Formats: sequence, structure tokens, C-alpha cells
Amino acid sequence: MPSKLEALNQWVEQIAAHTAAASIYWCDGSEVERERLTALMLETGDLHALNPETHPDCYLHRSHPSDVARVEHLTFVCTAEREDAGPNNHWMAPAEARAKMHALFEGCMRGRILYVVPYCMGPIDSPLSRCGVEITDSPYVAVNMGLMTRMGAAALARIESEGHFVKGLHSIGELDPERRFIMHFPESLEIQSYGSGYGGNALLGKKCHALRIASHQARGEGWLAEHMLILGIQTPRGDTHYVAAAFPSACGKTNLAMLIPPEGYLRAGWKITTVGDDIAWMQPGPDGRLYAINPEAGFFGVAPGTSASTNPNALAMLNRRAIFTNTGVTADNQPWWEGLPGMPSKDWQGRDFDPVNGPAAHPNSRFTVSAKQCPSHSPEAESQAGVPISAIIFGGRRASLVPLVMEAEDWSHGVLMGASMASETTAAATGAVGVVRRDPMAMKPFCGYHFADYFGHWLSFGQRGLKLPRVFNVNWFRKGADGKFLWPGFGENMRVLEWIIARCEGRAEAEATPVGTLPRLQDLHLDGLGIEAAALDQLLAVESGAWETELGEVAAFLRELGPRVPSELHVELERRRSALRERAAA
Repeated sequence: MPSKLEALNQWVEQIAAHTAAASIYWCDGSEVERERLTALMLETGDLHALNPETHPDCYLHRSHPSDVARVEHLTFVCTAEREDAGPNNHWMAPAEARAKMHALFEGCMRGRILYVVPYCMGPIDSPLSRCGVEITDSPYVAVNMGLMTRMGAAALARIESEGHFVKGLHSIGELDPERRFIMHFPESLEIQSYGSGYGGNALLGKKCHALRIASHQARGEGWLAEHMLILGIQTPRGDTHYVAAAFPSACGKTNLAMLIPPEGYLRAGWKITTVGDDIAWMQPGPDGRLYAINPEAGFFGVAPGTSASTNPNALAMLNRRAIFTNTGVTADNQPWWEGLPGMPSKDWQGRDFDPVNGPAAHPNSRFTVSAKQCPSHSPEAESQAGVPISAIIFGGRRASLVPLVMEAEDWSHGVLMGASMASETTAAATGAVGVVRRDPMAMKPFCGYHFADYFGHWLSFGQRGLKLPRVFNVNWFRKGADGKFLWPGFGENMRVLEWIIARCEGRAEAEATPVGTLPRLQDLHLDGLGIEAAALDQLLAVESGAWETELGEVAAFLRELGPRVPSELHVELERRRSALRERAAA
């Protein structure tokens, strides 16, 4: 290996000796390599070939039943000072964490191949991109990293040129839940993960690097690493606006990123392109605007809920060169999950399907596929400069309270909107489903440092003289008294995006309220929607009493974060509460 990679070589040799690996394999990201590793996993049973006629070069992986989601309670941020990790993270002293992981990794790869996976998060030549190396004993991880990142020889060349990278060490261990930890050392740009083969815990380029470590990097370097999709919206006039949007996992990010406009919009000339569905890195450009890249090269999407009616673009890219994890299969060996036609033959654990055992596909079953296979894939996804962001959207699942869409008055108000986000939990993380929890900027499981400092970092962008995006909040999930969704969602969300773009262009009217600026019914394009007027009124209702309660809970949440919360956020919140009280008294 080249001498400039001496530090990397020494690290690999040290890990190989400590883990007692049988051999070392440096991944080059080639097609020959992918085929070789796939054949190996077919032989060991880590992968199962799917129907070659309907799904050529597609495979199914079944993970251990105890290893099916992120384990937030076993995920730690290990900063020198506990306070720097913040109450939003589990903390462990770096020395204690290193000692614990050192003991776990000792001899753990005996009889196994150690894979060295060099990767680049973002376009290989972009100054916004960052590199890493993951050491793993899982060929499943190596192949998935090949889909999810720019992995292999080109990344290694950039690492040699730059001389620095994020160090990631992973072993599936014994897949024992009692011996499972994901440690982050942001101050030294290191990740150590043991005992899990699940994507978010094992594909270290994803949440671990691209969010927890990168958010720490971004704070020091003056940019943002966010849990956001990026989509392009081309108007009938030929202009294209790019929007970044934050939603908690499994709350519709992928569906929105790949949205197909309703037929009337398509005829009028509207078009949606997909830059990314999960993570955005945003940095001020020379013109003062925020420019974003998608650091990922693939999609690690939730399978259930992906169907011809909800996300035809996603479904269209999953019939070739894809890996499915924990889905069911049909009698003719096609991947299956609830929402698809036909019937399952086997469930996600390989058992004959029996509804008594639960759904055929695990609620957090996944697909991994190259982003370039998406029919709406944007050519700008490989832009070295990134794409200029016109709007930032925050959203979540709220059955009541939050209107369909509202705009922040200014950047400070937008930061408060993001900081006060709350959503019902989903199957993407272990624990109860359907519980409302505060999830600022959809970053609760992913921010690599104290939330109060994170909010301060966001606010600092408003003090730099930048041409910042407008900020909006959406809620596709508001329900009526009958418990049914008031808004049809999916492709019809284009109607909300149209208003957002019109606001960005200064063409749309709106009505100010104490909690945000809302469209009037006449400001939204609602032709042919078929929603009763009463339901539309409810979608845009701002109930003062309920909002007073909500903002009181937000105030309590900010107090829980302690004295590091920026005073500007407290002032902004109190301004909203005072306006609500004035409105109620009027």
C-alpha cells in the first residue's frame, strides 16, 4: 500500500491482531468483488437468491430476530465532558467505553475475514464530501456499503490525498443483545459497533458517520449535517427549486422524496426529482445560499408501506440489483410485504406464513438499492457543488394540533419550529410504537452533541448575513373525529409543495397566526381533491388553547436541556405564547 496510507495500514494491522482475524481483505468496490461476496453469502446462507425472472440479482437477508432495528438505548456518544454529549444522548466516558469495546473485540474475528471498507460520503470529488473507513467482519455490511456509499478504490485514493478519515470498527460478534453497543467518539472521529448486523447499527457510514459524527464535524466547520431528504421541484416555467425536509424515520421521507405529482400537475409541466431520501449535508455557498449534497449513494428504505399506490418510483427500482432484509417471500420466491399484491408463503424469519405469528414482513424490514435506479433520480445528485436549497420543511406524525402546512416568520422562528417538533414513534427504533415524543429536527437519535448547542449552531446561520431558505412545517397525518386521516397525502402533497414554492418566489398569499403563517383555502390548489369544506377547515385550524398547552410543553422541554439553551430561542417561544394569549383575549 502507498506510504501515505501508513497510518491506515497500521490501524488495520492492529485491529486484525486484536480481533484474531483469519485474513484481511481490502474492498475495491468492483463488480467482480460484489459478485464474489454475494456468492460467498449465498453459500453460507447469509443471503437467499430471489426469483431471477422477476427480481434478477436480488437477494433476501434474514437478520437475527433480536437484531431488527436501531438500539438507541445501547448507542453512546463518548465525549471527554459529559455535558458536551447533552441530555439527548447516552454518554459514557471515553476511557470506559474504549475498555469495554476493547474487551468485546478481543478475538471476535477468529475464523472470520476482516473486510476493510474505504468509502466516501458524498460525490467523490465534492469539497462537501467526507471519507471514512469501516473495518467489519460482515460481508453483508461490505456489500451494502457498496450500494450506500461511494466505496472502494476511488475513496481510498481520496483518503490517501487528504490523509484523514473517520475510523469505523464493526463486528457482528455473537449477535447477543447483552453484548451489543454502538459507541461514537466525535472528538477523535471514531465509531465502534459490536454485536449487531442491522443496517443503522452496522452500516457505519449511515447514521453513525453521516449524522452523529458529521453533526459534530459540521458544528466546528460551519455547516449542517441533517436527517433530511432533498428533492427538486421543477415548475411549469422551467425553474427548479430544491427542498430539504426532515421527518422521523418511517414517517414518509422516502415517499415524499420520490413523489409523483397528480396527473393535472404532470400535464401542466411540474416535475419532481430525487437527490436523496434521508440525509442532507448543507453548507453556505459563495452566493450566500445553502447548498446541499446527499452523502449517500443508495437507499436503505423501509419496505412496508412501499407500494404502487404510495411510492411507485421506489417500487420500480426494486426489481433488480437490490438487497431485501427481513421481508416475507411469496411461493414463487418474490419479496413480499404488507401492501403488495399476492400472498406470502414465508415470513421474515423463514417460517411458513401464519398470521398468528404476526406480519409476514417485519415492520422495519428494509431494501438496499443504488439511488441511480430510482426513476426520479436527479442528475444533480452527483453535483460537486451541491444544490441550492430554497426551503426547509419540518414534519412529523401528529394526529391533532399541527396544521397541514405553516411557514415560519423568520429564521429564528424556523429554528423554534424545528426544535419543538414532536412525532409519534415508529417501528424504525426499538420500543413502543405510537408514543408522541419530542424529536427536534428529527435528530433526537442522531445529533452527536448537546441539543442546546445544536440549536445555537442553527441560530448562528441567521447571524452570518446569508440568503437562508424559508422554513415550513407540515403535517400529513392530522385525523378527524372518526380517526381517519383528513389529508390524502402521497402524490397530493404536491399541492402543499406548490404553495411552498410560490411562497419562496413571493407569489402566494397567506394569513399570519401566532404559531406560523398559513395558507387560506383559496391559496391552495384544491381542484378535484374531493375533501369536504369542514375537513379542510380542520386541516388549517389553529386552536389557541391546544397551542398554549403545546408551547408550555415546549418550554418545559427546553428547560430540561438546561442553561445552554440559547436565550434567543426562549425569547422566540415567549413571543409566540404572548401572541396566543392576546389572540385568546381578543
